[in-house]
Amino acid sequence: MSKKCRFPGHPARLAAMLVLTVGLGVAAVGLPGLTGMALAQQAGEVPGQSLGNTSDAEFWRAVREGEQFTVSIPDKKAGVMIQSEGENWRNARNGPVTNFGGWIIVGMLVVLALFFGFRGRIRIDSGFSGKLMLRFNSVERIAHWLTAGSFMVLGLTGLNIMYGRYLFGRSGEATGDFSALHQFFAFTAYYGKLVHSYIAFAFMLGVVMIFVLWVKDNLPRGIDLKWLAVAGGLFSKGVHPPARKFNAGQKFIFWVVVLGGASLSLSGLSLMFPFTFGIFAPTFGMLNLFGFDLPATLTVIEEMQLSQLWHAVMAVVMIAIIISHIYIGSLGMEGAWDAMGSGLVDENWAREHHGLWVAEVKGEAPPPDYDGDGGSKVAAEDAKPQTA
Repeated sequence: MSKKCRFPGHPARLAAMLVLTVGLGVAAVGLPGLTGMALAQQAGEVPGQSLGNTSDAEFWRAVREGEQFTVSIPDKKAGVMIQSEGENWRNARNGPVTNFGGWIIVGMLVVLALFFGFRGRIRIDSGFSGKLMLRFNSVERIAHWLTAGSFMVLGLTGLNIMYGRYLFGRSGEATGDFSALHQFFAFTAYYGKLVHSYIAFAFMLGVVMIFVLWVKDNLPRGIDLKWLAVAGGLFSKGVHPPARKFNAGQKFIFWVVVLGGASLSLSGLSLMFPFTFGIFAPTFGMLNLFGFDLPATLTVIEEMQLSQLWHAVMAVVMIAIIISHIYIGSLGMEGAWDAMGSGLVDENWAREHHGLWVAEVKGEAPPPDYDGDGGSKVAAEDAKPQTA
């Protein structure tokens, strides 16, 4: 009698194990891709074929170029992994815009200092008469100072945001050791931004007010050409070209404030309410009708970046121009401050700088040089006297 096998079914199990071993060996030899995948994973690489028909280079090129991918969260802007235009914006903002903006403002201050050294204060040639005329009423002065005061606050807070970190934002020698100036900058930058946002609405109201009050007196006229021909007499003593309520120089300031202020307001609102509306795509679309080749389709982030750059450029240009306006209305010209101070100006000052306006207010005949051959004569209805 033979002994029973200790492992029932042992020959069948042994045969199954043998078949499995041979099969795995054949697979390893016949399917080298499996071995390659294992080696790739051991080397820290992602297995191939994971991108389908798109190569790694094409995929990352699309990411670098800012292609919009699909995301499941509500903020679809997160589908852009890398926004390349952001680097261009940063380079422009911290490079040309900041550098040239500073030189424009400093350059204006230098020019005015040289002009004052050359010309001195522009005096009233005939001296004070002791007679006063109402130049601007209370409503006009309120509109002026609302616009001027808010613009000065906006200018200072904006310049602090743009240049403050270069002047005051440096920390101490040790990491985390912030100097008193650095802390001062942090304080003024934070609260200055809040003030900037709220005071902006006062500036917008002031621009609207001066436009409504003075637009009819600031339309270009032929008489402005003679004023421009002699630069308003700014460089020559005793030269007083005829002018109405506003001369050509003041008209230039008016339109800079109105048009520049409107542009600043639009770009500022787009920054205050981000990603809500765009102003550059429609503007570029209209400019393209005149032969320009500008991108008419912009993302909301690109709109924000362009708004910030345009806001900064317009701001520094307007600041430089307004500095010249402040100079001529205060230190640069005798008697000019009173026009917006009390609203009353000396009659001799008014006759020298706004002779046609004086004739209109007093019902007098126009000054003699108004009817000369200097090309300044305007239509008869323009020269018609008006009573106060």
